[in-house]
Amino acid sequence: MTGLLFLLSGSMNAQTLEDYLLIAAENNPKVKAAYSEFEAALQEAPQVKSLPDPTLTVSAFGQMVETRLGPQEARFSLMQMFPWFGTLEVRENVAILMAEAKFQAFLDARNELLLQVSSKYYELYELEQQLQFQQENLEILQNYKDLALSRVSAGSGALSDVLQADLLRNESVTGLEVIRLRREVLQAQFNALLNREIYEAVIVPDEIEILPENAFFDTFVTGNPQLEEMEKMAASARAREELAKKEGMPNIGIGVDYVIVGERMDMAVEDNGRDAIMPMLSISLPIFRGKYRAARKQAAFMAESYEQRKEGLENQLLAEIEVALFEVKEARAMLALYEQQVESSKQVLNLLLSSYRNAASNFEEILRVRQELLKYQLAVAEVEANYLTALAKIDYLLGKTLENDKQK
Repeated sequence: MTGLLFLLSGSMNAQTLEDYLLIAAENNPKVKAAYSEFEAALQEAPQVKSLPDPTLTVSAFGQMVETRLGPQEARFSLMQMFPWFGTLEVRENVAILMAEAKFQAFLDARNELLLQVSSKYYELYELEQQLQFQQENLEILQNYKDLALSRVSAGSGALSDVLQADLLRNESVTGLEVIRLRREVLQAQFNALLNREIYEAVIVPDEIEILPENAFFDTFVTGNPQLEEMEKMAASARAREELAKKEGMPNIGIGVDYVIVGERMDMAVEDNGRDAIMPMLSISLPIFRGKYRAARKQAAFMAESYEQRKEGLENQLLAEIEVALFEVKEARAMLALYEQQVESSKQVLNLLLSSYRNAASNFEEILRVRQELLKYQLAVAEVEANYLTALAKIDYLLGKTLENDKQK
């Protein structure tokens, strides 16, 4: 199980990655739009499970139709159609399954956003580490320059040593400026994901804990929302197939016909002018079966399509999990190597400096080892960011959400 554990050495008010993830999940327009689509889909079920509106027909006779009880003056017909038994329930089931699929799409959009936020956060962490290393390197090169100057003043050093130190200092100054510019761009991208001002400060920790080498990683992708979405879509298509069967059955209509009858003036009859009430029953005749068969076949093909897409997506996710696990292992190996190289370079550098003070070492060699040390330090920061990003990608592929992380 992967986790995101952070050690913040800055202010107690500093925001953690989890804080930023919550802000992004609540404010990102793309995620909010996906949730609105889910809410809209929920409103489909109450519509489709309702009966069709009843029909009221009013007829007024221009020329009276005479009956034994009197002339017919007006007719009112009220009819309510009822679909075949169980049709409304199946329609509601189709709509609910589609809404559930939309919810899974929303979860995937949110998880993808969390991965993007995490990746940018780790890139910013990498840049902060590299800024510290470059700043430290600049200060050390200044010390080396002062040391070379003191040797020149004492008549035991060469002016070229001072110039070489200056050349490397200039490179370090430019490196610092490039990193700061890159940080501004990343900060803008990060804040855009959180839907806030692009210049707002982003706080990253001085250190992020690395998981132990024996950490266990899940490889079950069954909880990925994309797979859940395909499953709900397939279930919805199967329900549509059942709906096509239901809609191929007759609809039944029940109604009443009310006729207003006027009184006869020419003679007296029993029940003179009594209005007429007639119950009515109607049945639709679905005799054109082609469209119903086509609808059933269409739904069956769509269900098969979603099932095949789910299988293909599962294979893809499993392959991506393997890639991410490789990236984690590769980053671990490279991190161990670079950390060892950093320690070795520091030891070599200390020996060279001690020899240089005794006029027994080449200053150019000191500068070379110092630049190698800087290279390994920058590589450590990069590999740490790659490692943490790979962990975040594994969480995304497994379908882990903020709620999952809190529970685990």
